[in-house]
Amino acid sequence: MAQMKQPNDANAQDGRERDDVTGQVTTGHEWDGIKELDNPMPRWWLWTFYATIAWSLGYIVLYPAWPLVNDATRGVLGWSSRGEVQDNLARAADAQSVFKARIAELPLDEIRQDPELLRFATAGGRSAFQVNCSQCHGSGAAGFEGYPNLNDDSWIWGGTLDDIHTTIVNGVRFVGNDETRISEMPAFGDMLDRDQVAATTQYVLSLSGSPHDAAKAAEGESVFADNCAACHGDAGQGEPSLGAPALNDAIWLYASTPQAIAAQIQKPRHGVMPAWGHRLDPTTIKELALYVHGLGGGQ
Repeated sequence: MAQMKQPNDANAQDGRERDDVTGQVTTGHEWDGIKELDNPMPRWWLWTFYATIAWSLGYIVLYPAWPLVNDATRGVLGWSSRGEVQDNLARAADAQSVFKARIAELPLDEIRQDPELLRFATAGGRSAFQVNCSQCHGSGAAGFEGYPNLNDDSWIWGGTLDDIHTTIVNGVRFVGNDETRISEMPAFGDMLDRDQVAATTQYVLSLSGSPHDAAKAAEGESVFADNCAACHGDAGQGEPSLGAPALNDAIWLYASTPQAIAAQIQKPRHGVMPAWGHRLDPTTIKELALYVHGLGGGQ
């Protein structure tokens, strides 16, 4: 004869309530009539939990863990994230030292003739450019208004490797460097009347084939020849040795509207570039020159 199942008591011996259906002790928590059963945790979960406790204790002993007033516990292994970074940097510097030494001792043209060395120098120059130059010239070196585009083939101070290197080292109109590049365009608003400025503006627009007033441009040709050609050239081709930009290539440092050109003639703006020879080591400057020259517009 089968043994009859005894009904569960409403409460466990410790006074906790039992579920009527399962007979399992509840936790006492209830949501919308649903009671939470006090089931034991799975064994695998408990052993995993105990393992994490043991692992954390081992970590505390081996690695930095507890902050102190002025320091932290160091751990018996003596490891630190800063120390690891320094070790990685030291290993990277050792790996690069051979290339760096060759870049330091070789002329720019010889570096350019060595494909492997040029790749290394260009990569270093790209990194240096992003850190030091992209704020003004843009991350892609396309420039902004007042900041030259380094991707085109129009160079105010020349686009050869040596020209670019000199510009980076000495800067442009940089106070504190006697070798800095200097060019000052006169304020022709103090020398020419309004009609002459307007006529010269139209002539400058005609040099690059931009839309212009032909009659006014004809009037401005003689004004340009008398006042501007000495620096910018008879055909507006520019003169890198004087820092005079070309006016016949439709590439504009500030803007190409008649109003902007007239304003530049009347009261010119003059930008400033830092002299990086005071801030960067010679090898990095060589890498920068090679990178900029290789952007597509180097001569």
